[in-house]
Parts: sequence; C-alpha cells; structure tokens
Amino acid sequence: MFQKLSKKILVDWCGWTINVTEPHPDKYIIAVAPHTSNWDFIIGQLFAHSLGIRINFMMKSSWFFWPMGILMRHLGGIPVKQSKHMNSTERIIREALDLKEFRLCITPEGTRRATKKWRTGFYYIALGAHLPILLYGVDFERKLIQCTKTVIPTGDIEKDMLEIKAYFKNFKGKKPEQFAI
Repeated sequence: MFQKLSKKILVDWCGWTINVTEPHPDKYIIAVAPHTSNWDFIIGQLFAHSLGIRINFMMKSSWFFWPMGILMRHLGGIPVKQSKHMNSTERIIREALDLKEFRLCITPEGTRRATKKWRTGFYYIALGAHLPILLYGVDFERKLIQCTKTVIPTGDIEKDMLEIKAYFKNFKGKKPEQFAI
C-alpha cells in the first residue's frame, strides 16, 4: 500500500521520471548529487519507498533530536557526529561486511551549500567493504532521478572522484547555485 502511494505521489502527482539502468546487487553504496535542499531527502524517501526497499543514510547527529530521532532512525538514518575521532567509516565497513544486504545512501557533498571539496567517507566505505558505488543524479529542472553508472573503487581516489564528479555535472539541484563540482 505505502509502496504504491509513494510511487503515485512521486511519479503521477509530482511528475518525476525514473531512469535506472544499473543492476543493484545485495550490497552497495549510493552516491547521490546534487544535494542543495532538504527536498532531496523527501524525494529520496519517496523513491526508495516506491521501490519497496530500505536504504540507510548517514546524517549529522543534530537531526536526531527527540522526537525527530525516532522518525529518522525508522526511515534508515544513521546519526554521525562530525568528528575525525569517531571512526564511523571503519564501523560502517564492518557492518557492511557482516550483513547479507547493505544499502547506504550518501551525499558526497556533505552539505547543501556549494563546495568543491567533497567528502570521501562513502568512497572509503565502498573500497573497504568491496562495494560498488551506484551514482544517482537528482535533477529538479527535468524532474529526473537517474542511475546509469556504477563505479568500482580502484584505490586511486583522485581518478575515481573525477569520474564520479563528472557524472553529476549535468544535473540541476533544487537550488542550482548551491552545487559545485
């Protein structure tokens, strides 16, 4: 019921188009961009629920206040304290290796503001847990959710990040001026 309603809202009522051509194994990382608005979260949740799958996501811990934290965890949220000493990457790698199914969505920009320095935790999680990175572009101008590329981390982060960023260059966020490659 909720799956059908989510798809109806996203596709029929809001007019979004979905173009996903990449296979989705049991374990993967989703890198989604551009991230320029809180609407990205709502669109992402409608998309995941329309497919009937649970996708975890990392979000700064300040969003997990009571009672919002209950909802965020229910939706798949993983609170992250933005400290270099938290070892979130290692913890999530261990979790990914231990679980039969693992789906984690991360916005590499790490913020809704324009930033040329993207976060790399998603890359190191994928590399350490031997996971593919599915690239999902969300384009508000065309009302398009697209995944037509998968990146397998090689360990050459500079080369791989250039390839990842290049994929997102033609997507327009809700606030395009807040997206930088």
